[in-house]
Amino acid sequence: MLRTPRARMKSSLDDLKAAGAGKASSPVTDEPKLRLIDLFCGAGCFTLGFSPRFGHRFVSVWANDLDIAAAETYEANFGHRCIPGNIVDILADRSTTIPAADVVIGGPPCQGFSLLNKNREGDPRKQLWRPFFEVVKRSGASVFVMENVPQLLGSFEHGEILGTAEALGFKVHSEKLLAADYGVPQLRYRAFIVGCKHADPKDVFPPPKTHFNPRNGKSLRLSADGKALEEWNTVRHAIADLPVPVGTEIRQTAPPLDLHFGRTPTAISIARYEAIPDEGMNRFDLQRERRDITPPCWIRKTSGGTDLFGRLWWNRPAFTIRTEFFKPEKGRYLHPVQHRPITHREAARFQSIPDSFRFTGSKTEIARQIGNAVPPLLAARLADCVEALLKKMPTGRGCLADVHDRSKRRPAVR
Repeated sequence: MLRTPRARMKSSLDDLKAAGAGKASSPVTDEPKLRLIDLFCGAGCFTLGFSPRFGHRFVSVWANDLDIAAAETYEANFGHRCIPGNIVDILADRSTTIPAADVVIGGPPCQGFSLLNKNREGDPRKQLWRPFFEVVKRSGASVFVMENVPQLLGSFEHGEILGTAEALGFKVHSEKLLAADYGVPQLRYRAFIVGCKHADPKDVFPPPKTHFNPRNGKSLRLSADGKALEEWNTVRHAIADLPVPVGTEIRQTAPPLDLHFGRTPTAISIARYEAIPDEGMNRFDLQRERRDITPPCWIRKTSGGTDLFGRLWWNRPAFTIRTEFFKPEKGRYLHPVQHRPITHREAARFQSIPDSFRFTGSKTEIARQIGNAVPPLLAARLADCVEALLKKMPTGRGCLADVHDRSKRRPAVR
């Protein structure tokens, strides 16, 4: 049984402030809806970028994630049941029927490729792209978008993925994208693989950049299609309007303050925060200023990890938001001026997730959903590419939005 969401959040992309969702989105038309399946969907932020809220006409017809709390968040936002459970087991169940779709999107768990995983050899999570393609086959999708960590590109598994897609009749193109180049106030690199049966993805993918790094004087300020670029959105753009957080639990109040709560740091943690008060300072500054309260393991580690216990800069994007962003010892997660880690709401804004998006679950479950999300602003630009590919469908072979709804003959699993 899915849990009832705690509160209904106001629906407005203005909640993103200067993060740019409204600027980058195109108006929704009266054209037929496009059918989307999202695998390993998490909270649904990849789907969100393809949705009318970000200027697109995709509707979810099936979704899956192993995380029950994430599946509940997906349903709370899209009104469509997300099937929780292991995708391998679900596909092996003879009662499972995958509905027809125009596109399959998703990010097979990336820990097998992540640099944070020191035991990557033989990691079974590296093979979860195989059920992804099984769903592509069963759904009849003519386009797919797969997301993963940049380390996937050039790997043996990357070659297997390309070979499998091509054997299924897809033309494929892969790129590494930086979220900040598309209005997300975060330096997050991700790999994307786009496949299409009837057109070459390279004709439309990667999407033209919308933003540029103002600190790079040599950077071109025009996109590939000749449009003027905006400066990267920053920490200040994303969170400067938020007050000092209150309490340590999810708050029974309207967004954005519902997820804007703090922690209960120890006295020594507070002393460490206060010892590095300036933007950009990190564990090496702590060691220089207060060696007496620096953890011995940091003193022994004399190289690497310059973002550990680091403060953010007001006028730069945030660094990659992971699932434990509330622990400053895990990365550059200290507020630029306040002596505390960033809050759940601040992390969500760094991911370009609107305040109106409804999260369900515990503090830890919501943090995991936020850290694992595909930034919807970036997803929306990928949706531009997918719509362009679907418009290239040969005459007489229209997308599923324009033909008989085969899902009526193949109902989704309940």
